[in-house]
Amino acid sequence: MMVKNTKAHWGHLAMIIANVIFGINAPIAKQALNDPQITALALTTMRMIGATSLFWIGSLFFPKEEVSHKDMLRLFFASFFGVAFNQFTFILGLSLTSPIDASIVCTTTPIVTMIVAAIYLKEPITGKKAGGVFIGAVGALLLILGSQQQNLGEKGNMIGNLICMVSSLSYATYLVVFKDLTHKYSVFTLLKWMFLYATVCYIPFSYHDLSQISWQTLPAGTIFSIGYVIAFATFLAYICIPIGQRSLRPTLVSMYGYLQPVVATTVAVAFGMDKFGLNKALSIALVFIGVYIVNKSKSKAQLDAETNSIDKNDLS
Repeated sequence: MMVKNTKAHWGHLAMIIANVIFGINAPIAKQALNDPQITALALTTMRMIGATSLFWIGSLFFPKEEVSHKDMLRLFFASFFGVAFNQFTFILGLSLTSPIDASIVCTTTPIVTMIVAAIYLKEPITGKKAGGVFIGAVGALLLILGSQQQNLGEKGNMIGNLICMVSSLSYATYLVVFKDLTHKYSVFTLLKWMFLYATVCYIPFSYHDLSQISWQTLPAGTIFSIGYVIAFATFLAYICIPIGQRSLRPTLVSMYGYLQPVVATTVAVAFGMDKFGLNKALSIALVFIGVYIVNKSKSKAQLDAETNSIDKNDLS
């Protein structure tokens, strides 16, 4: 019992660290993008290259795992949906909207994941799930419509928020379709190949953006922001998540994502990068309630177990 509790404590700590890092990442990444030399594509590519190097170096300290040819192909597509396309659309959306809006939109990922799971895994959408999706959708809609009045401009903000939603859809696809890979291989084996594939995909398209950067003229603040995005928001955070998944129930892991907009809001407002108003407060509340209801609803396995239990009772 003591060992089990200890593992749970480490799982809680890992998820707190990961989501605090992600929450802080939104305003810090936004700060890097404010530098005219740093484009969304350049920052994402730097993130891929830096994290790939760290994951491959880290993998040297763990037993080597052989990956089948079939899984190598699946890892490529997992990399596309879970890293390459997902990260680029998030950074691009962030460059067009506010850090608070981007973080709140991304908290709808569990809702989007539920919809993708219903289509791909035939997970039932119960009344409670449907209610959660509706409430969360209302919160996201209020956020998008309200963002038209922000100082970034009507078109830019709305497009940025919608692009962040596309990022959530991409990541949800990765979570559902490639779920089995996370159980089959170790964290470093999975991540080193996924980020390598992402890097190879990015470099041909981002070479021009990277070559235009005058590295010696970059302010210290911009360099710090880039370093944070690579070392903390990518390398460390991506390591923490599987630690939490191994010792905590999926509902608890998902609930920790609610720390992100809270942290992002606190940091952004503290540094004068954004304003927190009634519209954002209402949006956060509705998204939180919607995701909570979805997470509290019963899964296909639970419903099947209840059905089997009833059938056994009838037979007895």
